[in-house]
Amino acid sequence: MTVVLRGMTWEHARGYGSVVAAAAEYRAVRPDVEIRWEYRSLQAFADVPIERLAEQYDLMVIDHPHIPIAAETGALARLDGVGHDDDLAVLASQSVGLSHRSYQHEGHQYALAADAAAQVSAYRPDLLDAPPTTWEEVFDLAEQGRVVWPAKPIDAFSSLVTIAATHGADPMYATDDAGRAWFLTEEEAAPALAIMHRLAALVPSEQLTWNPIQAADALAADDDFAYCPLLFGYSNYSREGFRMHRLRYVDIPRGPMGVAGSLLGGAGIAVSSASAHPVEAIDHAFWLVSADVQRGVYYRGGGQPGNALAWDDDRTNADSLDFFRGTRATLDGAYLRPRQTGYMAIQDEGSLLVTAALQGKLSDTGLVARLNQLTSRYLVPPVEGSRRRAAY
Repeated sequence: MTVVLRGMTWEHARGYGSVVAAAAEYRAVRPDVEIRWEYRSLQAFADVPIERLAEQYDLMVIDHPHIPIAAETGALARLDGVGHDDDLAVLASQSVGLSHRSYQHEGHQYALAADAAAQVSAYRPDLLDAPPTTWEEVFDLAEQGRVVWPAKPIDAFSSLVTIAATHGADPMYATDDAGRAWFLTEEEAAPALAIMHRLAALVPSEQLTWNPIQAADALAADDDFAYCPLLFGYSNYSREGFRMHRLRYVDIPRGPMGVAGSLLGGAGIAVSSASAHPVEAIDHAFWLVSADVQRGVYYRGGGQPGNALAWDDDRTNADSLDFFRGTRATLDGAYLRPRQTGYMAIQDEGSLLVTAALQGKLSDTGLVARLNQLTSRYLVPPVEGSRRRAAY
C-alpha cells in the first residue's frame, strides 16, 4: 500500500522545483511513499500561519522565524528523539552558518535546513569587472544610476539589521538601563540609517516597493543596472538559461565587522504534528537534506541547498558562477534573529516604520524610539543568542 504525503512549499523553482524533483527520485528509494507537493505565493509563504498549514499538510517548507510560535502551539513534530539523532549530529556539522540552529527552539529541533540564504550582493559580470566591496564604492556606482536595491518594508528592515550588525551592533539582543530588551541605540542605528538614506536617494523610488526577486529580475533583464548591494540570494539567477543575463553573487559590502552580520534567511523542511504518517514524513525530511540529495537532485531541480557539502561542491559552484563559495563568508557570519514568539510582531510592525523613515515620513529618532518600544514590548530578556558564532 502506498503512503501519500501532502507537502506545501512556495511558488518558485527554488522552493517548488527542488522538492518536486526530489520527490520523484524518492520513489526509487521508497516506492511505498509518494509525496505530492503544492505551492503558495511568496507573500503567503510568509503570512499564512503554520498552525493552519499543519492541519492540511504532512510536510511544510517554512521560514525559521516562525519556529518559536509553531513549536509552542504544538503545530510541528519534534525531529529529535525520534530515531534520527545521529543524523541530526551530522547535519549540525554540515550547517551553513547558523542555518541548522535556526530551526531549534528550547532545545528541540522542529525543522531541517533544506535551503540556506542571507542578504548578499549581486552583479552583472558582463557589465562590471568587479563588484564594489565598500559602501563608498556602492555610492559611486549608484550615482551613475547603475544600482538596484529591493527595499520594500521587510527588506528595508532586513537591511537595517544587516548594516547595523556589520557595524558592530547586535540588534534586539541588548538591554537598556532598565533591563528591557532593546533594538538599537541611536548611536548604533546612525551609521546604518545614514547608508540607507543615501542609497534610497540614489535609486529609483519604486524600489522601495520591490522584493529581491524583482530586483534580481531587473538586474538580469537588461543593461540599466549592474549591481545590487543587499538582497537575499537566489542561485537560480546565476545558472545558464534562467534569465537573459546571469548574475554573480558575492559577499556584502564590508563594514567594521567585515561581512559578518547579514540577516540570515533560508527555508526549512518541517513535519506536521497532525500527520497521519509521521514516520514516513520524518524519514523523507531527513533524506531531503542529506548531502548527496542536496548537491544532486535538489540542486538540479532548482533548489538552493542548505547543506554545507553542497556549498563546497565543485559542480554546484561551476554551474552557478561560484554562487556558494562567493557568498559563503557572508552566510557563515550571518545574524540570527531572536528565537522568541514575539519576534514576528517586531518584524511585521517595525518593517513599515523603516520604510516610513526612508520616505521621510518618520524621523530617524522617532524610528529608533518606536523600534525600541516594540522590542521591549515583545521580547523577554535575556534574549538568547547572537549573530556571533561560537563555533567559528
